[in-house]
Amino acid sequence: MATVRLDQKGRALVRAVPDSYANALASYFGAGPTNVALARSQHTAYVSALESNGVEVTILPADNAHPDCIFVEDQAVVIDGHVLLPVPGAESRRGEQPPIADFLAQKLAGHQICKMEPPAMMDGGDILRLGDIIFVGRSTRTNDAGIGELKDLLDHLGHELRIVDIPPHALHLTSIASTPCDQIILAPEGYLSPESFGEMPEGCEVVMMPKEEVYGCNTIGLPGRKVLVADGYPTVAKTLEERGFETILLDMSEIRAADGSPTCCSIFF
Repeated sequence: MATVRLDQKGRALVRAVPDSYANALASYFGAGPTNVALARSQHTAYVSALESNGVEVTILPADNAHPDCIFVEDQAVVIDGHVLLPVPGAESRRGEQPPIADFLAQKLAGHQICKMEPPAMMDGGDILRLGDIIFVGRSTRTNDAGIGELKDLLDHLGHELRIVDIPPHALHLTSIASTPCDQIILAPEGYLSPESFGEMPEGCEVVMMPKEEVYGCNTIGLPGRKVLVADGYPTVAKTLEERGFETILLDMSEIRAADGSPTCCSIFF
């Protein structure tokens, strides 16, 4: 979703929670999910929130061989008539991509499909868009070769690329930052700074949140100044509400337990 502007969020792809979800990777926000039934309930509420705000949602079946398969954001980057299929940074997750690639190729028949090849690697969760500026996180899941392939694509499209170095105590760029609208980046103290993003275009700003609410900095902005926000991060919610947004709070506890955030669970196309 991160490479889609606010006016492009009409359709989203998600994937159901697998029986094996308790084995999902977890090193940052949680110690691993423990309640698959609750995860499914939270995922259903997430889908409902998207649908009730005008998003057409397609749900792909779960893949029990891949516990992390609900985190579709990492598997494809849709941007301006192109679909980039990265090499996911976690080798155990690379088998998740084929059904997502097949779906997008069918739905976006006019798009150019660009497939990344090793040694390049990148997770879609390291891509963040602010208007026509694309930020990429250099992280344990996204390397310089992957960034180079992304730059080649963006140069072709005429977009600016900015690199943000992700600290070792964070997974992805979108794990710790998001664009609730095309003028604001939310980011947490203790992880990033306004300078991490470079000079902002006129009318845009980086809004810093307390480091204790880092998880809440991952939001999904929707048309009509509505924003999906994880429940339990009052400063984030209050800050957005003071700026005229309507916040839609979601319980994401079992998603967080697998290092997942709201944006991780969807690809807008």
